[in-house]
Amino acid sequence: MSPDPASTPPAPRLRLRIVLGPGAMLGPGKAELLERIHDSGSISAAGRQMGMSYKRAWMLVEEMNAAFAAPLVDSARGGPGGGGAKLTATGSAVLRHYHAITAAAAQAGAADLAALSALLRPPPAADSPNDMSDGK
Repeated sequence: MSPDPASTPPAPRLRLRIVLGPGAMLGPGKAELLERIHDSGSISAAGRQMGMSYKRAWMLVEEMNAAFAAPLVDSARGGPGGGGAKLTATGSAVLRHYHAITAAAAQAGAADLAALSALLRPPPAADSPNDMSDGK
């Protein structure tokens, strides 16, 4: 019988954040925002899909646009024809490079992540005396 997924601790994994300069970073959240803008054609929709306000999504896009020599996202204001947003060639390149870097880091660190996983304490059994889920 295979172990219960709820009792199996998550395996160690990498979450890579690249420091681009003072106050400028690119990590999994901004990469996901870029992907969702690409897929939805909208900063607002991308933000909603991620559970963030339009203001927060717009601020993150502005941060990314300011950090690079060319904007990553091109947006058009709403109106009769509607607005929208799309990744620029630079935005697509940044996203491609970010994914390449994270994949290379994951591959390079796979053996060490497995070794760390083997050193983790196993989760307590559901019926162990230390289980306090019944509120006692």
